[in-house]
Amino acid sequence: MPPKPRPRTYDPAKTRKAVLAQFETVREAVRALDEEQLARPTHLEPWTVRELAAHIGMAMQAIVRALEAEEPRRAELSLDRYPSVGAPYAQSVAEAAQALAVEHKDLDAWYGELAARITELLDAAPAGRLVQLRIGAMALDDFMVTRTVELVVHTDDLNRAAGLGIPLQRQALATCTRYLADVLATTAPGASTEVRIPPYAVVQCIEGPRHTRGTPPNVVETDPLTWVRLATGRTAWADALGDAKVAASGERADLSALLPLMQ
Repeated sequence: MPPKPRPRTYDPAKTRKAVLAQFETVREAVRALDEEQLARPTHLEPWTVRELAAHIGMAMQAIVRALEAEEPRRAELSLDRYPSVGAPYAQSVAEAAQALAVEHKDLDAWYGELAARITELLDAAPAGRLVQLRIGAMALDDFMVTRTVELVVHTDDLNRAAGLGIPLQRQALATCTRYLADVLATTAPGASTEVRIPPYAVVQCIEGPRHTRGTPPNVVETDPLTWVRLATGRTAWADALGDAKVAASGERADLSALLPLMQ
């Protein structure tokens, strides 16, 4: 088996800033939604727009709960393992989001409280802080990277469900894109295929003949948002190819068996 790629490092300050900026952008959009818009169905059945918005709040509330809890002694969960351990909790997460949608009728006020508390806790958190999650203990800096995925993916979900145009903050999208590309490289280690997601990421993956110079024989290229949708199951590989959202050349350029990476 080929060796796994060296883990990428992320700037903690930039990641934290990106998370807070994207959350504030979502807050501004949700504030403007009326009850009719909040009651609309989404493609994440059976969630409504309100429940989807509550789930975004839940993803941010997880930061508060993690930092308010006692710090664990050691990290058990790395970034590359994070996507593989959450599936058993999907149903309970969905139910919790629905309960939060009922509890927090004023989403804007709740979002504001969360943002203020998160800022306070992050400012006080020492370097190297660990956090205890129900799926395992991990470094706070790594956990914040996963929050960019939650925010970017569900901002896009909101846009599609409510007909919104919430912008994706550049740093949040960049971090999310790079992380999901790294998950692919870890899931299918190798150097026979190059996956390009300009302007944010290039990774090599899939076991096979390694190229040493020039254009590799197997290349996949797509834009960041399409990649995020592919990696999280929002778009099928065949549909992205059919819509010319992905360019794939070479016998090892079919990623359909590897996607989605997380849901």
